[in-house]
Amino acid sequence: MFRKIFFTLLLTGIFARASMASYILIPMDESQKNHLKAYGIAYWILTNNLEVDWLLNYRGGSFMFKHVPALEKECTIRGVSFSVIADGQAVAIIDEISRPEVNMDLVKLEKPPKMAVYSPKDKLPWDDAVTLVLTYAEIPYDVIYDEEVISGKLPLYDWLHMHHEDFTGQYGKFYAMYHTAAWYQEQVRTDEAMARKLGFAKVSEMKGAVARKIKEFTAGGGFLFSMCSGTDSYDIALAAEGVDICEKMYDGDGTSPGYNSKLDFSKTFAFRNFKLSQNPMEYEFSDIDMTTQRRIPRNEDVFVLFEFSAKWDPVPSMLCQNHEQVIKGFMGQSTSFKKDLIKPEVLVMGENKAANEARYIHGEFGKGTWTFYGGHDPEDYQHMVGDPPTDLSLHPNSPGYRLILNNVLFPAAKKKKQKT
Repeated sequence: MFRKIFFTLLLTGIFARASMASYILIPMDESQKNHLKAYGIAYWILTNNLEVDWLLNYRGGSFMFKHVPALEKECTIRGVSFSVIADGQAVAIIDEISRPEVNMDLVKLEKPPKMAVYSPKDKLPWDDAVTLVLTYAEIPYDVIYDEEVISGKLPLYDWLHMHHEDFTGQYGKFYAMYHTAAWYQEQVRTDEAMARKLGFAKVSEMKGAVARKIKEFTAGGGFLFSMCSGTDSYDIALAAEGVDICEKMYDGDGTSPGYNSKLDFSKTFAFRNFKLSQNPMEYEFSDIDMTTQRRIPRNEDVFVLFEFSAKWDPVPSMLCQNHEQVIKGFMGQSTSFKKDLIKPEVLVMGENKAANEARYIHGEFGKGTWTFYGGHDPEDYQHMVGDPPTDLSLHPNSPGYRLILNNVLFPAAKKKKQKT
């Protein structure tokens, strides 16, 4: 009789606990074992038609969603730290976040964005941080390139990343160092063949047309993200529409006389009043990038994320969610942006103030948004051509990579009504 009562009480306790344990909380503070895969969990949940609450500034930007055994199992499989909490605990968290005096807010993620990466289909001797982290976080994406963009495929996607790219048609200005390399020569042949196929006389004309198609995508409501040379070279291509800025070794003829005076900065997203490098052998596009201008010892090379009001400025708050506010710097062909050349309406979200450089900037264009992030690989300080790709299993808590994944989830957020 006693044994029967004991098991009845035990089962009653188990079922009572199960009924109370109705939410899963994924903390994103220092307690999280794998921040990067946590974003993949959030994306995977959205693909299964479930909502995710993104708790801005709560324990590093935590995620919370209704408890389903399969979700708990998936967190365990992917090595993501989580807690199963009862309704009362979830309500208490929401009550804490909603208090007007705290800088926190709740944003609902509702629909997974359709992802595209603008990238060459062949293997070039460098890798891309965004594709690395999307793969590691298990977030699916399509690879598209010039032909797909020109043929009008961009509207099929919500989010676009511009791979380490040169939109000016100068092949990354790698000529001086690599023009005899087999991979460089093959890239030239491939790009020239594609330009002819698409009806362009030059690669620079094709890349300029691609840049304008991406601009149309953004204006129509697309979410654009770019790093390294895909940032400043993109704006340069927009400003140089109708102007030849490529020397003979790049396109077979000379440049437009006085081309720096012919740039149209009204067409750009982020930068103005910049000057292009007139040396075709220099590994630099313009004075936007601070790589050759900065004098910062490696152990002091950091940038600081700004703190925004989660309740009043949810967009930059989402894009800056992190467990660290001071991010270690990293270099690239375009490492950082000279603040004096950034348009006044552009939002700087991360900077090295002493060096007068911005690292992480954001803006709106039409119905869409864009975000530019300086540098090549957040966990490889000076990634060189031919270096092996970063193994992200060694950096599962990378705050620099988290900024990329904030941008990935940002399009999934339910738009909030503008506060007045």
